[in-house]
Amino acid sequence: MKQKLMYVELKTGYEDNGPAWIGMASFSKTGQTVYFNGLIFLKGERHSGGNHLEYFTGDSYWISGIKKTGEDRHWAGSGKIKIDKQIVEQYLETTKLSKLPSDKFDLVDFENNQPIQEFNILENKKLETF
Repeated sequence: MKQKLMYVELKTGYEDNGPAWIGMASFSKTGQTVYFNGLIFLKGERHSGGNHLEYFTGDSYWISGIKKTGEDRHWAGSGKIKIDKQIVEQYLETTKLSKLPSDKFDLVDFENNQPIQEFNILENKKLETF
């Protein structure tokens, strides 16, 4: 399964200042499903400023690759980004930053068990009902 360092921001209920995270995401074979921090996101039409919907809540999220400049937040956005402690070195290498700016980031532990099998079971049940 393909993995990539990603930026994820909640858009539902927020403008450009929703809670945001940087961590390792996994992708389905088609790339239409993203698994991140224990959540499942389905790619879809742009809605409420987002480009993905969370599978269980329907909340809109913006998901993108990280920027090499380290400026992942929208220019009009604000608030600290939660970054997975396990990927900080990789993030610093990618962005060429010497250290994380403490005014922009909070270090957190992510839920790194991706619910891939559970999602596959749910989706297969949907198919069986047809």
